[in-house]
Amino acid sequence: MAEGQQKPFFVSPEHAGERLDRYLTAHLEVSRARVQELIADAKVLLNDAPARASVKLRGGERVTVLGPAERPPLRAIAEEIPLQIVYEDEDLAVVDKPAGMMVHAGAGPTDDRRNRGTLVNALLHHLQALSAVGGEMRPGIVHRLDKETSGLIMVAKNDDAHRKLAAQFSRREVRKKYIALVHGWVKTDSGTISASISRDRVRRTRMTTRNSGGREAVSHYKVVRRLDTAFGKFTLIEVKIDTGRTHQIRVHLASIGHPVVGDTLYGAPGELTARHLQGKRASALSLPRNFLHAEELEFSHPRTGARMSLTTPIPPELESFLTALEGQAAASHAASRAGRL
Repeated sequence: MAEGQQKPFFVSPEHAGERLDRYLTAHLEVSRARVQELIADAKVLLNDAPARASVKLRGGERVTVLGPAERPPLRAIAEEIPLQIVYEDEDLAVVDKPAGMMVHAGAGPTDDRRNRGTLVNALLHHLQALSAVGGEMRPGIVHRLDKETSGLIMVAKNDDAHRKLAAQFSRREVRKKYIALVHGWVKTDSGTISASISRDRVRRTRMTTRNSGGREAVSHYKVVRRLDTAFGKFTLIEVKIDTGRTHQIRVHLASIGHPVVGDTLYGAPGELTARHLQGKRASALSLPRNFLHAEELEFSHPRTGARMSLTTPIPPELESFLTALEGQAAASHAASRAGRL
């Protein structure tokens, strides 16, 4: 029998009429999502043929599961991954995380995808000593950034520093400033979004402001620049947050009709289509990440109490994207002037 394959079993008659995925969830004692994943990967055979999740059982079917029902446990692994360390001392480090890097091990279709290439793995290689307060999977991690968000993230190198930094977050004494490019022109030059956030009941990978009983979340924004381009109108804004909820900035901005550029999970288009300019169609633009960057982090040092403020510029791929948009804005303006002459 192949590694991970379970011994075939037969469906007893009392389960007739049940959906296969619901039956296996109870029989294997794993999540329904895991069962549906096994079925989608053709790792569940019903009478020796690949099964569908929605098939109704009749009783007496022979079921074979070709893969492990339970995933192997997540783990943190020291990896030699390039890391831009903005600041480091004996108590903490502040790192400029690139977009596309998960902070710690999590979801993924394969063991490598779930465990490899994380910020924690890179930290274990570069720093060795990290606090244990967050547990074996999240050593040193005081706060997080979304996978497709770049910028400053703080890590603790010992337990005392971790607890003191975490207390600052809890008391809302840490100041975080982000740069975001959003679709459309926001109505006012500055504003505050105060809307509770909870898990979307239908799409579990999303958060929402539409449910009652969510966690309090407050975001403040200020307009840096408004862009009128061949690809539409955009606003470059600074965002400061009082709270640190999952996807907070992304879901708050989407809730007022201005999703972050590149954030297809919250309604941004995957590709920007240009208007016609002097009879010629400009090239389409796309951004394979969110235009959201944690630019500034301000906190009190856990040992000395000195106030620290660290910054990092937006990365080259966002600069290039902004240049491309503004280049089209200039072309659009020139075409408009030519049409009036």
